[in-house]
Amino acid sequence: MIGIDGCLERIMDIPGARSATLVDGASGLAVAGAGQHDLVDQHEDAATTTDVVRAVLGCPALATGGNGDDITEIIVCGSGGYHLIDLVRGDFEGRLFVHVLFDEDSGNLAMARFRLRGILAELTGGEHGAGPAEGGHGH
Repeated sequence: MIGIDGCLERIMDIPGARSATLVDGASGLAVAGAGQHDLVDQHEDAATTTDVVRAVLGCPALATGGNGDDITEIIVCGSGGYHLIDLVRGDFEGRLFVHVLFDEDSGNLAMARFRLRGILAELTGGEHGAGPAEGGHGH
């Protein structure tokens, strides 16, 4: 299991990662952040991204299946990059999520999703629905 700082460091090691914010979805407050928050600071990022997460989770049209088929990630693609919002699973007060901004030129969405799941599984003690993270960080 890794701590929050180690988690953010590992996320920022994913190719193309420009910024990462760990957010308490219950309050909309940033727990921690890393990288360059050029457009908005991590606290504004946390508040506005919480609004997006709440809107998506509250939308019946976006439900993907029956009971227990929860939304686990949200992907927003833009002309200069993409935002990957991953809802952290595990035992937490409220609902934590991580918002990572990736550069389009140096990022790879499939690899970013895979690596992020592995890193978050380490943060939650393996409860994130993925195996161990790859990339030479042996366990």
